[in-house]
Amino acid sequence: MRAQVGNWLIVEGLTDASSRRQGQIVVVDHADGSPPYWVHWLDDDHSSLVFPGPDARIEAHPVHHGGPGAAGPEEVSP
Repeated sequence: MRAQVGNWLIVEGLTDASSRRQGQIVVVDHADGSPPYWVHWLDDDHSSLVFPGPDARIEAHPVHHGGPGAAGPEEVSP
């Protein structure tokens, strides 16, 4: 897994889409883009150090699911 600042980390839920987490990568400590990453999460507006597992992927843009209350990139401040 390789990422850069500004990419999005998507962690899929084990049971359904409601447990999916999306966060923007705000710090990448390694020049080669390897984990761990500091991620600012959309769902709770906090940042944490993340060692992504097999249920995670990197996206260039956030995944939108539409509908009322859907989180979008405008809700994240770097």
